[in-house]
Amino acid sequence: MNESKLREQICEFGRSIFDRGLTAGSSGNISVRVEDGWLMTPTNVSLGRLDPARLSKIDAQGKVLAGDPPTKELPLHLSVYQVRKPAAAIVHLHSVYSVAVSVMKNVDPKNAIPPLTPYYVMKVGRLPVIPYHRPGDPKVADAIRSLADRHAAVLLANHGPVVSGPSLDGAVNAIEELEETAKLFLTLGDRPVRSLDEAQIEDLRRVFGAEW
Repeated sequence: MNESKLREQICEFGRSIFDRGLTAGSSGNISVRVEDGWLMTPTNVSLGRLDPARLSKIDAQGKVLAGDPPTKELPLHLSVYQVRKPAAAIVHLHSVYSVAVSVMKNVDPKNAIPPLTPYYVMKVGRLPVIPYHRPGDPKVADAIRSLADRHAAVLLANHGPVVSGPSLDGAVNAIEELEETAKLFLTLGDRPVRSLDEAQIEDLRRVFGAEW
């Protein structure tokens, strides 16, 4: 897909995400790998009101080549791309249910949500929690870099999810699956649940290449 179409796709997905209430105000950001760097959503701009011509263009060294100033989460995005070679796109949202899980005290820091459904296992995989860093803190890049080679998704404590994918469509689908599973997880509350067992997860690994 050429850069012009990718710009349009970023704006279309951003508008869809915003219109469905998956992120609010000017929160959330999207990036996509291109031949000579990355396209990213600008800082302090609503995903519902993106302009294809004003998206930030970033080179391989992280320098802004064109467009508006990029999201303050630029270091976070670049750190994922540096270690996760299959990543072609990244979506970070402040989606309500995922953020709710990120502020819970007793979730497993190595995997915040259990394997409740096959689609969660297939599209998201294990979800480690990264300790709190302020938005835009360069130190979060080091924290996420240590996990991104083994995990397509991470949860920033008291902040929200970061999900990479082999395409923008794939990254958006995965973060939506994560949000729906977070909603399911919170809806179940303290009720006993029947999570997928290791044999069922291994079957998903074998058939679909699930990362779990």
